[in-house]
Amino acid sequence: MDIDQARTEARRLFMAGVAAADPYQAVITELERRAVQPSLIIAIGKAARRMAEAALSVHPGVQTIVVTNYENAEALDGATILPAGHPVPDAKGEYAAHTVIEALEHVSDEQEVLVLVSGGGSALLPAPVAGVTLAEKAEVNRLLLASGADIGQMNLIRQQISRLKGGGLVRLASPAKVTALILSDVIGDDLSVIASGPTVPPISNPLGARKLLESFDLWERVPESVRRYLETAPDPDPVPVAVNQLIGSNGKSVEAMLEAAGGNAVRISTPIEGDVEDAARYVCDQAERGITLWGGETTVKLRGNGKGGRNQEMALWIALEAQRRGWSGNWVCLQAGTDGRDGPTDAAGALVDGGTLTRIQMSGQDIHSLLRCNDSYEALWHAGDLLITGPTGTNVADLGVLFRFDP
Repeated sequence: MDIDQARTEARRLFMAGVAAADPYQAVITELERRAVQPSLIIAIGKAARRMAEAALSVHPGVQTIVVTNYENAEALDGATILPAGHPVPDAKGEYAAHTVIEALEHVSDEQEVLVLVSGGGSALLPAPVAGVTLAEKAEVNRLLLASGADIGQMNLIRQQISRLKGGGLVRLASPAKVTALILSDVIGDDLSVIASGPTVPPISNPLGARKLLESFDLWERVPESVRRYLETAPDPDPVPVAVNQLIGSNGKSVEAMLEAAGGNAVRISTPIEGDVEDAARYVCDQAERGITLWGGETTVKLRGNGKGGRNQEMALWIALEAQRRGWSGNWVCLQAGTDGRDGPTDAAGALVDGGTLTRIQMSGQDIHSLLRCNDSYEALWHAGDLLITGPTGTNVADLGVLFRFDP
């Protein structure tokens, strides 16, 4: 196998993982086995449009509201499509949240709500608590994204300053019955974390959110209105019980990649999390000759104002780690997000190899300077190693493939 063949094969394995998280088929399969008779369908997240399409094929004519990111906001017969900002909440997301809240408030006691949840729903559906503006809530989100906090920590805080998160959606629908089908983008599949858990009890309480902000040295930096709310808000009443069903996950996608490799691969059993530089070292520790596969979701500490995302940056750290370890040039690594978008870029991630760093250097760029500015997109563009798939319509966190082979 040569480099070009390995690059093609790495992309094929990645797309097999993406296909395993097809939200349309997952929703169809679940609705065929579950007795649900909804009068309202609410779909939120990056996979919302495809999930809603599946639900409407089973329950045509039911009022359906879809809140998704701009890239996936294709028209759908029978549904109201509400595009919104991600990863930073925007005014259209706030409008979408108000639309959802109004629809929930008009559901009668004997009716049922079908909620379709996928990753990204937290940012896409911002409904700040009283006294906190959208701009102030967005500032909290921006600070969290730059802090290195993982998705669970970010969602713990988001839940406490939102009307819909942390079971808020179920409270608004009560006493109507709520059934939620959930596509997980969270490692470990904690339902309270996915899209900030609109249909499950919150992770913590206002005091817990304050302590977490303090641990990241963010308490004095968040808006005063947020501090005031978290200092004075009482613990909310218990969340009414909803039916919550997981229908897809990162782990299932890694299993699909392993199957697509015909068993000729090794899976890293531990999800890849934490800082991208540390994660890159760990992957290289695990990778021996042949194919190594993994899933996970890393974090990046922002040090500069460059353009990129966690997958692009991790791929470059793997290239640097391979160079440091003296690997021959006979390796290829793909690291990408299953939603087709890594950070605020048009790339899903990166497809790098033993020649990546040389190509960056030959273009006149310095990889270390670019990484100090978090400018991974620029580095990979010069190398010709950006992985661009376009929106996939799903979202189950990130996948990785590493080939090490003899010439």
